[in-house]
Amino acid sequence: MFFEAFFELHRGLPRQSPGSDATTRHLLSLCGPLPERPRVLDLGCGPGPSALLLAAEAGSRGAEVTAVDLNDGFLDELRTAAVARGLAGRVHAVKADMGALPYQDGSFDLVWAEGSAYNIGFATALARWKRLLAPGGTLVLSECEWTVAEPSAGVRAFWDPHYALRSTARNLAAVQAAGYQVLAVHRQPDTDWAAYYGPLGERAARAPEPSGPQAAAALGFVREEVAVRERHGHEYGYTAYVLRPVTAGDGGAWPVRPEGAGDAAAVHALNAAAFGTPAEADLVDALRDDASWLPGLSCVAEGPDGSLAAHALLTRCEVDGAPALALAPVAVDPAVQRSGAGSAVVRALLAAAAERGEKLVLVLGHPAYYARFGFAPASHFGIRAPFDVLDEAMMALVLDDSAPVPAGTIKYPAPFGV
Repeated sequence: MFFEAFFELHRGLPRQSPGSDATTRHLLSLCGPLPERPRVLDLGCGPGPSALLLAAEAGSRGAEVTAVDLNDGFLDELRTAAVARGLAGRVHAVKADMGALPYQDGSFDLVWAEGSAYNIGFATALARWKRLLAPGGTLVLSECEWTVAEPSAGVRAFWDPHYALRSTARNLAAVQAAGYQVLAVHRQPDTDWAAYYGPLGERAARAPEPSGPQAAAALGFVREEVAVRERHGHEYGYTAYVLRPVTAGDGGAWPVRPEGAGDAAAVHALNAAAFGTPAEADLVDALRDDASWLPGLSCVAEGPDGSLAAHALLTRCEVDGAPALALAPVAVDPAVQRSGAGSAVVRALLAAAAERGEKLVLVLGHPAYYARFGFAPASHFGIRAPFDVLDEAMMALVLDDSAPVPAGTIKYPAPFGV
């Protein structure tokens, strides 16, 4: 069988995907505080390098790690290594399907998947694994992605038939749609690839001539995989995501709806109260009468009594003549600031924009706040503001990169006065 021969080529190797102990430690540090002896689920664990490190280092007294894989050989390697390191009591190797896990909701404080989510697909992994997290729990997973806007035909000829890679921007949009907040995004270094392909390439180069067609196909695939990385490694790479489900404090408890016909006065009052001046409130009124106004992209969050707790607005702008959206203003009633109302309305707006097929959203705001929605400095895309501003404060979110992201200067609607 092809897969038996394929896994035999990987047997005994230190890693089954690009990675390193340094990367695992770094991602663990990005998770923030964990409970004492956290419950950890390592999915697609392979021979267990991550499971062993997490058992030894996650939490103040080490973690209880359930390590899942479908390959008996890898699970046996993990059990042997756990005994050798004195971790047999804290690493539990389990044969199970990561797409149909037998665990109850809220069973784990940390769900970990380095280089394995592709087995069921990134979006599917986000959806199916979310329920496993206990309150405050964290999901860490990595995904192979395009790192250039237009991958070459040569690299696509290898990847497209096997697994449809996407960009970081598209995966961040999937993260938002699945209801996660982004704690961190980390592009894995080339040394992580060398740690994987170095030993694998040496084994494939020394392998004897296969005895059958399936073994020959497996060896040919591995050799091609290594060769593609050597030729096209600058066009794709692994990106790790550290995520946490949106909760009430992140806006999950605030109902959001589009602005209605009778909301104008309340929206005006909310913006005036939030900013302490009438300028933003007047801007919203002016935009409502401007051609840049887009029905359905002015949203409000409601309090328990039906009053407006937050408001956010997307209007049409341009970048070098190409259509984009400007997120401004975002207003929260001072009485409920830091309650998640603002986050709720922003998430709803971004989801509505993505559903409409919009491709690009721009915002001028606090970098730490808007990064949680997936925004990155606009300069990364060659986009600049029409006025002087700190580079990190002018931010962009690509909702759909099926077409090239436009570069150039932002042209705001006339009511902005810039």
